[in-house]
Amino acid sequence: MSQIPVFDGHNDTLLKLELGAGTARERSFFDRAARDHIDLPRARKGRFAGGLFAIYVPSQLGDALKVRYDPDDPANFAEVAQPDALAFTLRMFARALRLERESAGEVAICRNAAEIRAAMAAGQLAMVMHVEGAEAIDADMTALEVLHAAGLRSLGPVWSRPNIFGDGVPMACPSSPDTGPGLTDAGKELVRACNRLKIMVDLSHLTEKGFWDVAAITDRPLVASHSNAHAVCPSARNLTDRQLDAIAESGGLAGLNFHVAFLRPDGANISDTPLEVMVRHTDHLLSRLGEDGVALGSDFDGCMVPRAIGDVAGLPVLLQAFREAGYGEELIEKIAWKNWLSVLERTWN
Repeated sequence: MSQIPVFDGHNDTLLKLELGAGTARERSFFDRAARDHIDLPRARKGRFAGGLFAIYVPSQLGDALKVRYDPDDPANFAEVAQPDALAFTLRMFARALRLERESAGEVAICRNAAEIRAAMAAGQLAMVMHVEGAEAIDADMTALEVLHAAGLRSLGPVWSRPNIFGDGVPMACPSSPDTGPGLTDAGKELVRACNRLKIMVDLSHLTEKGFWDVAAITDRPLVASHSNAHAVCPSARNLTDRQLDAIAESGGLAGLNFHVAFLRPDGANISDTPLEVMVRHTDHLLSRLGEDGVALGSDFDGCMVPRAIGDVAGLPVLLQAFREAGYGEELIEKIAWKNWLSVLERTWN
């Protein structure tokens, strides 16, 4: 099996840890668990070297499975008030800081590419703080400044619901990603503020109009941290060829999402989804983005992954599937971690 490390573009592990606290689902990040997707022992087994750890505020602070897996409940897509979102976001940031402090040097929150490289070289798990859906940010960007000082380095303006910055796509298949309006004036200012602060702007979950609004404003590589090819799976959450071509032209990337409903051509939530479908998406992404524009954006702890992978310990299984599909070691290394480091370096510098 592969010894190549993986730097991954998206997970919801902090949310799982936060929602489990004080319940029967509570677990320690430092102990191997029989459920969920990421903890430190399984990360070590899967050669997971780090990634973007999302801070996402649920519309309902209920059971994690209900929050993430009931697309038919409109309450899970309701707008969240900014004060409530900021309070929950600060709780999640505090959890990440405690996790780093309690890790005895095994976890490092990284604020630049040099720190990621140093953490990987030292065998530490490199954690980059990402906000998924900017409900916590106020229109005058005060909270953005504070969160950046606390370590925020990546931000998705929306999740799949509206906020003051724009609108997100529904979890619909088949569907075009052109499902609603683009960025508001506040959303456009948010992108400009992120550019000034060197915070990466994540295009995943944005409507197609919002995607093009970001593309027109930003001077940084276009990045969709956890989105697949619409040509293979026609979900609103996936990227059209025209969007992929714009990402390629900017020198950006797309991270392969492991969620089976964004992989399968039929959009079904079935864990017995063959790895061949993941290879098909990767082949298509490579054909539009080139070898430097494809990475991984698993969505671990926020989705249903193919049974053959199971959890973060199964990452080498995916890399082996790439080998069996004829990918060379240099290309696999680019997809596994090098492309992410390159884009982050160019975005932050």
